Amino acid sequence: MKKNLITAVLMTLVTTVLFGLAFPIVITGLAQVLFPRQANGELLTKNGRVVGSRWIGQSFSSLGYFHSRPSSAGTGYDATNSGGSNLGPTNQSLVARVQGDADRLQAENPGVAIPMDMLTSSGSGLDPHISPEAAEFQVPRIARERGVSEDVVREAVRQHTEARQFGFLGEPRVNVLVLNLTLDEISPKPVNR
Repeated sequence: MKKNLITAVLMTLVTTVLFGLAFPIVITGLAQVLFPRQANGELLTKNGRVVGSRWIGQSFSSLGYFHSRPSSAGTGYDATNSGGSNLGPTNQSLVARVQGDADRLQAENPGVAIPMDMLTSSGSGLDPHISPEAAEFQVPRIARERGVSEDVVREAVRQHTEARQFGFLGEPRVNVLVLNLTLDEISPKPVNR
């Protein structure tokens, strides 16, 4: 019995050191050497100031910016509280939130079908992308608010539409933060409302 106990304790210590310390340190070191930009979150800067990460979504409220899909992470895009709402389709607070979003979006772009990703949140609540259809839906509002032609905004969307990974994984997508930073380069920054 004593021999088994000693073996169990030693095995616990060895695996803790090996898999709890050594392995994470080696993997973190390799990531920093081989993929430093990705390992550090692909932070995006503007005028020397970090404005966000390519991989973490954020909320844009100004009418002159592309809006991200809804977020259920904490109070919205809270990386410390990542996750979906887990609300079922008959939950009244989910129904009310979706209806409110649908009414707001329909008022911005009357008579146009609302893309589903503008009404539903992602599983993590931190998705930085929208579909090309969701971007196209927002083009008239952004062009109007920025005082530029819709063709200029559509071209920015086209340039920032990412294809499926390896040609077959996922769906085409547009990174909202990257697109909004490009908009600021194209035309004056809109006034927050």
